[in-house]
Amino acid sequence: MRALVLGSTGGIGQAVAAHLQSGGTDVTGLSRRDGLDWRDPERAEQLLANLGPFDLVFDATGALEIDGAGPEKQLAAIDAEAMSAQFTVNALGPALVLKHYKTLLPRQGRAVFATLSARVGSIGDNGLGGWISYRASKAALNQIVKTTSIEIARTKPDAIVAALHPGTVATEFGARFRGNRETLTPEDSARRMLDVLSGLSPADTGGFFAYDGSRIPW
Repeated sequence: MRALVLGSTGGIGQAVAAHLQSGGTDVTGLSRRDGLDWRDPERAEQLLANLGPFDLVFDATGALEIDGAGPEKQLAAIDAEAMSAQFTVNALGPALVLKHYKTLLPRQGRAVFATLSARVGSIGDNGLGGWISYRASKAALNQIVKTTSIEIARTKPDAIVAALHPGTVATEFGARFRGNRETLTPEDSARRMLDVLSGLSPADTGGFFAYDGSRIPW
């Protein structure tokens, strides 16, 4: 089995890569250290252009706080540049990866593309408000996953495209926003998400799943 892990030096990405490698998977990792920065899309696409195919593409990129701008607590805090950065990192990046699905995924046989979304990106589950830019960028990502899964299924019927909620994970990502919520270790989150992916079928493509396997409403 061959896998591509994007964001492979982050807390979750590193744990995903390590778990796959421990099971004998041949893992290729890319991160910002290699030039994978969605705010430089031309260079990022150059890195993706000559890769593949992979049985699993796991996108662990994303950001909650960018250049010191964290989630807004109210409408008055919306900043155009900060919101644009959220969409670039959390939605445009995965879309650029999926743009290369023809070479990243094999022509035949089971293949999986998974990307890290977040429960707060669910419109149906939003009862608190706030975090407008981050929520909206993840909601956009969920639409990208659903829409691209339909096109990909036309030529790769055994492929699975899924959005994943990793849980509240004890990493540097959003550490000061966790509050008192129960957290998972990166290793536990990675293992559980990979278990979820292993149980999906092509009928599940385009879905949004939590680390415990439950479906999350759009």
